[in-house]
Amino acid sequence: MPTNDPHNSAHVISQALPYMLRYDDQVVVVKYGGHAMGDPELGQAFARDITLLRQSGVMPVVVHGGGPQIGSMLKRLGIESEFKGGLRVTDKATVEVVEMVLAGSINKEIVNLINTEGGRAVGLCGKDGNLVTAEKLHRRVRDPNSAIEQILDLGFVGEPTEINPTVLKLVMKEELIPVVAPVAPGRDGETYNINADTFAGAIAGALNAKRLLFLTDVPGVLGKDGKLIKELTVSQAQELIEDGTISGGMIPKVETCIEALSRGVEGVVILNGKVAHAVLLELFTEHGAGTLIRP
Repeated sequence: MPTNDPHNSAHVISQALPYMLRYDDQVVVVKYGGHAMGDPELGQAFARDITLLRQSGVMPVVVHGGGPQIGSMLKRLGIESEFKGGLRVTDKATVEVVEMVLAGSINKEIVNLINTEGGRAVGLCGKDGNLVTAEKLHRRVRDPNSAIEQILDLGFVGEPTEINPTVLKLVMKEELIPVVAPVAPGRDGETYNINADTFAGAIAGALNAKRLLFLTDVPGVLGKDGKLIKELTVSQAQELIEDGTISGGMIPKVETCIEALSRGVEGVVILNGKVAHAVLLELFTEHGAGTLIRP
């Protein structure tokens, strides 16, 4: 049936309507990853989806990363990165670049994309309105040779300790779309770079979000057979971590999902941000588009 056929359009709308009503006046936090940002057409589709959510009565909040873009800017500026335990150390010079890229160029690019598609977006970071207060992150790692646990000093890498969502609620009350960069101040007066997944989980918890969507470069959680697992409870997810089904970089992603659920988020979804309209497919169709993890 042709896509421009009015009967087909009516059928699509009638199928989506019950799901649209489910999310009416509900907060949906979308973590937009650095790797999902690379394609201009996908970026435009993402902005269109976020705009449509707001126009449909949903209250979207976008939290974005930007690791690849930060790496490119550091290289352009000739700033060498030090790595400990495979993790980048964020020194004073690096955190200045991180803030410039995340709260500056990337944030405003996403705001502009959404506004161009008819939305009304506002760029923020953790510093605005005392939204997020951070403290220095102390990362523990075990030496593979000696098995001795060490505490790594990663410089100005932080974790959120306090969330004051007042500024977000005021922005959303005016039917604006907050776009938030994961940079926040500490009580010591320093600026901290926060993992965007962790930042999004903390924001979603403080807002009691209906959904937290992690847009990644993978379809979701895969079983041992390589097929997408549509839905998991927290206990099932923990079992899959223990038996090795969930491994590598997916472990911290799933652990972040579990932490967000413990903060009060109703459901967290890992889905492929490189699929056009993945957000709409997840929220407004029966089968969704990724792996839903729920309490």
